[in-house]
Formats: sequence, C-alpha cells, structure tokens
Amino acid sequence: MATEVKVPVLPESVSDATIAGWHKKAGDAVKRDENLVDLETDKVVLEVPSPVDGVLKEIKFKEGDTVTSQQLLAIIEEGAAAAESAPAAAAKDDKPAAGPEEVQEKKGAAKAEAAAPASTKPAPVSGGTDELPPGARFTAKKEGIDPSQVEGTGRRGAVTKEDLVNYAAGKTPGVSGGARPEQRVPMTRIRKRIAERLMQSKESIAMLTSFNEVNLGKVMALRKELGEQFQKDTGVKLGFMSFFAKAAANALQRYPVVNASVDGDDVVYHGYADISVAISTDRGLVTPVLRNVERMSFADVEKGIGDFAKAAREGGLKLEDLQGGTFTITNGGTFGSLFSTPIVNPPQSAILGMHAIKDRAIVEDGKVIAAPMMYIALSYDHRIIDGKDAVLFLVDIKNQLENPGRMVLGL
Repeated sequence: MATEVKVPVLPESVSDATIAGWHKKAGDAVKRDENLVDLETDKVVLEVPSPVDGVLKEIKFKEGDTVTSQQLLAIIEEGAAAAESAPAAAAKDDKPAAGPEEVQEKKGAAKAEAAAPASTKPAPVSGGTDELPPGARFTAKKEGIDPSQVEGTGRRGAVTKEDLVNYAAGKTPGVSGGARPEQRVPMTRIRKRIAERLMQSKESIAMLTSFNEVNLGKVMALRKELGEQFQKDTGVKLGFMSFFAKAAANALQRYPVVNASVDGDDVVYHGYADISVAISTDRGLVTPVLRNVERMSFADVEKGIGDFAKAAREGGLKLEDLQGGTFTITNGGTFGSLFSTPIVNPPQSAILGMHAIKDRAIVEDGKVIAAPMMYIALSYDHRIIDGKDAVLFLVDIKNQLENPGRMVLGL
C-alpha cells in the first residue's frame, strides 16, 4: 500500500520551506518515525518523519527546492521492506560455506589490517554526526566527513553546515585563497529572515534607547546563599535570567505601554507578559517565548530557558515556540558585551538588553567601594512609549534587582 508523505501544515506567518536535505534516497528501507528530510523555514528546521515502515519509492523534490504546506514530498510503499529483504536473506543462507583455504585467507587479511598503521586506515564517517544540527548532520553524512576533523566556527567551536561545506570543497576560513582570501557562502533562510526583520525594525519604528546600571551584589549573594538548595529542590540552577525575567514581568504590569504593540492606527495592550528570550545558535538568533512569565516561578523560568537553549542547539525548536511574544530580553553579556543598543523585534515595542557584569567603583554611604555592576539598556518604539515611561521602567527593574526581596513580595 502506498503512503504519502506531505509537508507539515505551516503557520500563517511561514509561507514556505526549503528542502535542507534528505536522509534517505529512493529505494531505501525506512522505519516508522525515522527522520526522512529536513525542511528549513524562516524560523526553524523541521524534521519530517516516516509515518510507516516500508520502502521509500519516490522523492518528489530535491535538496534546495521550495515547498509549501501539504505538498507531496515522497511516497512510501508500506510493508515492502520485509518483502524485499527476504530474497537477500535467502541468498545469504544459500551461499556455500567457506573452505579451509578461504578461511585462512580471510584470517590473514584481518591480521594485516590490524597491523597496518593508523594513518592507512580510513577515517570514520560518522564521528559524532548525531550531535550536529540537522542541516550539518546531513551534510556530514552526504560528504562522508568526520566532524571531529573540522574546525568549527559556530558558538563555542560548534561545527556548522557552512564549515562542512567549506571542508568538503577544500576551503579553510581565513587560510585559502592566498594573502587576500575571500569566501562566498549563501545565507540560510533563517539568516535572511533575521536580516529582513532587522531592516523592518529600523525602517518602521521610531527607535530610541535609554540606559541605566544595576548593582547585582545582592542578587549574587542570594544565589550564593540559596543556589545549592534551589538546585537540590528544583533540579535546575538559579541563574541571572530568572531574576531579569521576573523583574521585567513585574515592571510590565506597572508600565503596560512598554508591553503594548502598534497595529495600524491602534495600540494593543497585553494583559500578560509573554517574554521572548534571545538565544544564539550556529544558524542565527532565535527568540522562543516564555508565556505568562508573571505567573511563573523562578524555577519555571530557569527550566523553560534551559529547555529552549537545549532545543535550539539540537534543532528541536518548534514553530509554536517562536510565535507571539510581547517583550524581549537579550543577554549580550554572555559573549562579553559591556554596552549595546538592542534592536526592537516588531510588532513588539521594547527590548531589554543585559550586559557583562564588571566590578566597578561606586559610592555607597559616602564610601567608594567595588561592586558587581551591569549596564542595562531599553530600546523602545518612541511612537507609543514616552521617554518618561521607558526611564521609569528601567528604574523599576533596577530597584527590584538591587532589592531582590521586592520580587518575592511583589513590590
């Protein structure tokens, strides 16, 4: 029986997808829930699993083709795998047993292979491909590359699809091409979408940025005092993001215009804090959404962010994870940024930028002391958010973080 494999239903905000790579070819046996093909959208990479056991009879689109919702991708002949494997098994059983001379010859060959120097043996093909993002994993298998032999240029040295493509072509970033090397790599769909969104933000929003600084001494003391017990009780570490997310959610309730959005000639006020958290991946920046942060506990926030970060690294984010969001938090401090002006993510009206924590001299009770300070930035749409509201919003966050008990008591 023939079974059709179709493109999953895409959300309204995603019009089409690109075939990033097939994991099977026509004629291959497939198992139910085994990934057949990766589809790259403007936001995430989707895996399309096989709905049944069988044989992949026909592939309708090749790598690089553009497809839309519910288009036919492939046809699987259900149950054909077992039938086709039977003749092969029978042929194997019918093969006569090896004679003494053949056995001796095989043993000699095995000894010779074992004694051969390591450099003469073929390098492994997989080499950890299962740990790569879907697009890179497919490229590594397709080109027969051992990822451990490739120098990664992604976050924390991660091997990206571009690294593997360059390696297969004999190119090394910054080395090939003589004294003035150049390298042309096509943008991924996600990177193109990021570029479009950034330009849309700059062209459609009257953006302004306000700054403040926060003394995180009490937050750091609280983490030191209760962090071990918190992890023991909840199973997650107590990080800085939960403090900032909760402080932002509380401040958004007090300054609802910062949580609003422009829709034509209307201003839409949201009575909930759905906070997008910026996460960097080797494919670009993604912003999965923590929903109803005002009702979440610190442990819920930390677990949610941890799950999103893991899914982003492994290519497991879902489209619904990226939909919506009324406010964004981005942490450039992860990479050492001391000061920046983040860009608003439309249709949202504001974004909070965190930065690196540095010991700086401040005056406290008439004395100069060293304190762990962080600059915070709020970029906002000046069409609906006045400077007063933006500054008071930042001061509210500053007061909460410098007095963590205010968050616990809801002050």
